[in-house]
Amino acid sequence: MVRLGPNRYGKAEVRLVRVARGARPDGGDVLKDWNVSTSLSGDLAAASLHGDNSHVLPTDSQKNKVYALAKELGEAVEPEAFGLELAAFFLSSQQPITRARVSIEEYGWTPIGATGYSFARSGDLVRTTTVVVDQALGVSVVSGVQDLVLLNTTGSEFWGFPKDPYTTLPEAKDRILATEVSARWRYRPETVDSGHWGSSFAAAKAALLSAFSGTYSYSLQQTLYAMGSRVLADVPEACEVRLALPNKHHYLVDLSPFGLENPGEVYQAGDRPYGLIEGHVLADDAPDAGLAWT
Repeated sequence: MVRLGPNRYGKAEVRLVRVARGARPDGGDVLKDWNVSTSLSGDLAAASLHGDNSHVLPTDSQKNKVYALAKELGEAVEPEAFGLELAAFFLSSQQPITRARVSIEEYGWTPIGATGYSFARSGDLVRTTTVVVDQALGVSVVSGVQDLVLLNTTGSEFWGFPKDPYTTLPEAKDRILATEVSARWRYRPETVDSGHWGSSFAAAKAALLSAFSGTYSYSLQQTLYAMGSRVLADVPEACEVRLALPNKHHYLVDLSPFGLENPGEVYQAGDRPYGLIEGHVLADDAPDAGLAWT
């Protein structure tokens, strides 16, 4: 015997570019470049079990609503506000749907020149948002960043670790510390309607950068905890931070065969394998995660 388990469906990676004409204080344009994915779940078993599509809103319709909503909501809307509006629409318009999940990746563009309409792609990070609206469990918003590459040329050590017969790594009292940050922070449910999205994102990004640069690190685990703690301190709307920090190893190159000394100046940037450090940092009063990370 078999049975149908949890299932959902949606439209993945809807590419959306929204130009807000003249919306900058200097009269220039504002550019939003998004990758939007929708996912719906609810009373959908008949489609899988019997091929009955009467409850299945086409994914093409979901895609079209993304584009229409970009026009309807007006200029320069934040991705969290967009996701909440889009998820709520699917719950209200499709009776069989009891949960809608919307994920958005935002790619940055920096204005250049004096025209007001020229931009250069800014590749320092990707802004992420995941919104879940559930008929029974309520609303959850998780925002974050990915592909944020950070590096300290000094101010990092790693020593005092256990050694076994397979340990070849030397202890380090001064090393390069580099990582590619993936960080997500969960908002308190009572703050979802406060419209703080832009300022909260800016504060969280600044907190990540400040904690990384300001922490003398004895391990990447310590740095992770410092970064998560700083986000919670500087963004009171957030109650939990989840981070994944790959250790981007840099190896000091032996230049002695060439008659050269190398006092911490020339390194080989390693590709793989790499250490991967992951962790959650929570406020003492953080509510139950519920549907936030699903």
